[in-house]
Amino acid sequence: MTLRAPVDFQDHFDVIVVGAGHAGCEAALAAARLGCRTLLLTLNLDKIAWQPCNPAVGGPAKSQLTHEVDALGGEIGKMADRTYLQKRVLNISRGPAVWALRAQTDKREYSAIMKTIVENQPNLSMREGMVTDLILGTQDEIVGLQTYFGTCFQASAVVLTTGTFLGGKIWIGNKSMPAGRAGEFAAVGLTETLQDLGFETGRLKTGTPARVDKRSVDYSRLEPQPPDEAVRWFSFDPEAWIEREQMNCYLTRTTAKTHQLIRDNLHLSPIYGGFIDSKGPRYCPSIEDKIVRFADKESHQIFIEPEGRDIPELYIQGFSTGLPESIQLAMLQTLPGLESCVMLRPAYAVEYDYLPATQCYPSLMTKKIAGLFCAGQLNGTTGYEEAAAQGLVAGINAARYCQGQALQVFTREESYLGTLIDDLCTKDLREPYRMLTSRSEYRLILRSDNADQRLTPLGRSLGLIDDRRWQLFQAKQAQITAEKERLYSTRIKEQDPLGQTIAADTQQRIKGSIVLADLLRRPGFHYEDLEHYGLGKADLTATEKEGVEIEIKYSGYIKRQETQIEQISRQSHRALPAQLDYMAIATLSMEAREKLSQVRPLTLGQAARIGGVNPADINALLVYLETQRRFQPSRLLEKDS
Repeated sequence: MTLRAPVDFQDHFDVIVVGAGHAGCEAALAAARLGCRTLLLTLNLDKIAWQPCNPAVGGPAKSQLTHEVDALGGEIGKMADRTYLQKRVLNISRGPAVWALRAQTDKREYSAIMKTIVENQPNLSMREGMVTDLILGTQDEIVGLQTYFGTCFQASAVVLTTGTFLGGKIWIGNKSMPAGRAGEFAAVGLTETLQDLGFETGRLKTGTPARVDKRSVDYSRLEPQPPDEAVRWFSFDPEAWIEREQMNCYLTRTTAKTHQLIRDNLHLSPIYGGFIDSKGPRYCPSIEDKIVRFADKESHQIFIEPEGRDIPELYIQGFSTGLPESIQLAMLQTLPGLESCVMLRPAYAVEYDYLPATQCYPSLMTKKIAGLFCAGQLNGTTGYEEAAAQGLVAGINAARYCQGQALQVFTREESYLGTLIDDLCTKDLREPYRMLTSRSEYRLILRSDNADQRLTPLGRSLGLIDDRRWQLFQAKQAQITAEKERLYSTRIKEQDPLGQTIAADTQQRIKGSIVLADLLRRPGFHYEDLEHYGLGKADLTATEKEGVEIEIKYSGYIKRQETQIEQISRQSHRALPAQLDYMAIATLSMEAREKLSQVRPLTLGQAARIGGVNPADINALLVYLETQRRFQPSRLLEKDS
């Protein structure tokens, strides 16, 4: 139930964060670092920033999010750089817009280090507890919360990051039990409180595969997946860079026997048996879904990945299932290399409650309750990186709300982070959302390498980038700028011995003379080639060289996209009156009126991205706004204000 002040509070905080997963940790650290007295409330203090699914960070689009969180002063990138078991860059043969750094991490080490960081953060306290009720003031604003055992804490802002724990239930076959994840209690009571307040809730599903004993695997039958020789980093802070011994991951495949065993037992799985009907993640399907949806495929890749340096468990990526435990081992033993494997933990599916994020502003504050913020899987996302990004934004804005400052909104044009939140707040998503590079129309601009250039100045202005990080950033940008200027102003001539050598080696003639920047633009020519001919700059770091090369080699495409962004932004950022009565605009379709009334978009661009609002509706809305501006300017201004 919802409580009303006055209440006997045990303690007072500016910000309370509920849940200590990846969203909760980023939110609590951000709020505390911005000067707010912060409490991190969680069900289990021993599972801070736990990685219950694959202990990995990064991958396509997720690596961009990780770099962006780091550029703003967050932790997930540093954690991956401190605890990695293996690092690889995916899509390296393609353009830099889709390069994706991925790190397999040590899950125990990751959690232990993050717990130490949280414990030692000034302004931040930690406590175990299950939140069941919210406490509101006279204006329906947050003033605190209550735990299951009746303790009340006062707060000006609350950030909910409940992950899969809100009404969580795990399934193996037709057997289920309340749990947020295996071995841990579900969170009860809070869903009913949110429903009483008028929030729409729904149910989603995710899952995790079995873990097997690494000592029971025949590695000679697996295909090794070695790490990259040159280690790359998520963090832009060299203090987080730790050179570590890396480990192999491995690859195997499903067989005809695997597929037949699954088909024979489909009726025993939670989804196909009809025990649950929650929507699972489209881009991370169970092995049953793969067999059904891709019935023509004879085999599917399965990745065998370590969970820790001193942990005997292997993660069987691509083999998540909800089939009964008795069948799971038989399934595993149909995979080459795993014929004699020992299963240490069974796979399971987990159902949980979520709040469709159309009920939040782009600041991640809810529209119904001032001072209440939501982040992570509660908003319908999946993945540690998506959670961390939302947690950082929610923590920043919870602090700014407490301090009476304008809330910070991230746009699609400036970040993947902005794309993620814009999608969540404007689209009617009914399945777990995963960040993909294809979701960003500005991915050529929003690369991993320039995340600091795009966002660190903002992080500095918000108060999350300290003097040391700021000086590092400025020094890096100065180096890149100076080197670009040198490359644009330094020429080599066709008749010079060096010019003749380069022309002969590259089989491309230098006509008269050429600046080094134009040489670098040539296909197949890289900064390391400049160094080979003695034309590079020795004191540049590897990341600075890469930044210089990308900005020069793709300058034409980048400039074109920047022009497109400028043109689109002028119209899409046009503000919509806060109290606009969409139901009264007869020229809008009924579906558009309903969707616009539900979402309450802040800008014309947000309105255009709402499912069910078509271009004709946007034109009708523009005509209506222009008519109002011409004939009722004072009234429109009053509504705008």
